[in-house]
Amino acid sequence: MLVVNRFRAPAGDPRDLRADLRVVHDLLAGSTGYVEGHVGRNLDDPDLWVLTTRWESTGAYRRALSTYDFKLHGLPLMISALDEPSAYELVEPDSVLNVAEPRVT
Repeated sequence: MLVVNRFRAPAGDPRDLRADLRVVHDLLAGSTGYVEGHVGRNLDDPDLWVLTTRWESTGAYRRALSTYDFKLHGLPLMISALDEPSAYELVEPDSVLNVAEPRVT
């Protein structure tokens, strides 16, 4: 599973977004099921930042988000991510893709 979260640095904001993203990445990187991740900045728009992480499973990612340390130190930044879909499945040769189906109850 691939997660892509994008952030826009607010104009005149004294926070260091780079350092904040590094903290969030380090929190996630210490979680079970974390595979790899990166912090990046857009080449054409330097106020646009990205945090990408790869996970063994959706469950591993969700468990990482539910830890006490993440809720305390990571969530305040994550809620400022751009409001857009962030979870992607990795598409590899001959892989079976997820099928979106309504749940039957």
